[in-house]
Amino acid sequence: MTDGPARDSLFRGPQALAEGERLVDSFRADRTVYWRNTLILVVIFGTLAGAALLAFGNPYPWIGPVAAVLALGLRSAWLASEALAAEWRLTDRRLLGPAGQAIPLGDIADVKPVFGDLVVITRSGERFLMKYLRDGAATRARIEAARGGRA
Repeated sequence: MTDGPARDSLFRGPQALAEGERLVDSFRADRTVYWRNTLILVVIFGTLAGAALLAFGNPYPWIGPVAAVLALGLRSAWLASEALAAEWRLTDRRLLGPAGQAIPLGDIADVKPVFGDLVVITRSGERFLMKYLRDGAATRARIEAARGGRA
């Protein structure tokens, strides 16, 4: 008995196109956006860690930002190849995700921007996060156009 999908199934890539289905566009994770987001997290958490150390009277508050750089930098370097391999494909029928998601265009209720990323919300309430997009607004417009039959 398992508590969820097998780990291998989470990284299988987008589904193949169905017969007669036409690829409209694809959206890959962007390396620059990935590292910019990492830098933003390092600054935020480094500042918070340094401030916390100051608040607790630690004489070495510089350790907080250094720890944030090391921890988040190493984590991001370790996960970069996986995160940057993510590709979403938009067809004339579906939005296909990097973990095998297949969302029929008619099931998409909304596409909302969240800190430069996009959240695709289905009519049943499921949410899918499209991360590290070079141009989230253009991607959203492309999905909305496909939903409206203007692909």
